[in-house]
Amino acid sequence: MAADHILTLAQSFRGGGVERAMLRLAGGWAAAGRRVTLLVGDRAGPLAAEVPPGIELRVLGDPGYRHLAMAVRRAGMDLRPDVLFCPGTHYTSAAALARLGRGGAGVPVVAKISNTLDRTDLGWAARQANRAWMRLQPRWIDRFVAMTEASARDARHWLGVAPERVSVIANPPARPIAGAVLPPLPEAGFILGVGRLEPQKRWDRLIAAVPRLADPSAELVILGEGSLRAALEEQVAALGLGGRVRLPGHVADPSPAFASAAVLALTSDFEGVPGVLREALAAGTPVVTTDSSVAIPEIVAVPALGSIVPRGDGAALVAALDRWLVPDAVRPAPVAPPGADAVAEYLALFDALAR
Repeated sequence: MAADHILTLAQSFRGGGVERAMLRLAGGWAAAGRRVTLLVGDRAGPLAAEVPPGIELRVLGDPGYRHLAMAVRRAGMDLRPDVLFCPGTHYTSAAALARLGRGGAGVPVVAKISNTLDRTDLGWAARQANRAWMRLQPRWIDRFVAMTEASARDARHWLGVAPERVSVIANPPARPIAGAVLPPLPEAGFILGVGRLEPQKRWDRLIAAVPRLADPSAELVILGEGSLRAALEEQVAALGLGGRVRLPGHVADPSPAFASAAVLALTSDFEGVPGVLREALAAGTPVVTTDSSVAIPEIVAVPALGSIVPRGDGAALVAALDRWLVPDAVRPAPVAPPGADAVAEYLALFDALAR
């Protein structure tokens, strides 16, 4: 028996890397002849233009998480999918309700781990609560998918599951998007940030580093949109950086910007396996990143690829950026990203669970 019908979900198309990777996978599954149903709370958002052909889109009209969870439950009972795919850690709660479908047998659930599981950015009480929550999830999730070997080891530890319940499948690599337009960029030698303007990303750290750089003309461009735009614009104005920091908004395909940037910076509190680091290295652009995930050392495996700095260490961040901003900095050779066979690997996993 094959998993002929795959059900997946998203709150909206305003999301970032999790939803974008899900769309690439779903498009591949549909192209392979599988029925793919995507439940989405709200179809508004820039990723709506990236929905691939062949996907059955069900718009719920409400992006609220509770509403989405109830829709998953109804879909599990009414649509009778062969497998439910949770595209990121944020969506695993909704999976519990899906188990009520199919006459009590439950829909097999596969959940991709998109963020670090031990949230060291949280306070003590919240961190303990998060650890307890992680230990509950194996009750309703049949198989977890980590994107690297280190992430898989981390998942087995914090989830308390046997090795065979955690598969390792990389995200499919990003592909160029035809017709995507870039905003005006500095001519060369600038710092590039790519990601949502949300608290997790801590772009305030990167902006605060700009006036401390050795090169007083170095510029920063952050491509992305989110709830912190106003706060970040206020920070830029307060530091007098209006001529050196640009926040042009969401860009459908940032890949052309990597080649002209001196360095790609990621200053997050926590991450899973940041695709933006792989995209930058594929373009031969060095990276500066916080130690926001156990997967970071797997990606930035040698100093020639970039620098890893402690979260909250502003001096280390400035020093790392300065290293890659000097005119004679040697750019790394392009690193081919993994994940070319991700679509087929997921389908093999789905089929095994369906049987």
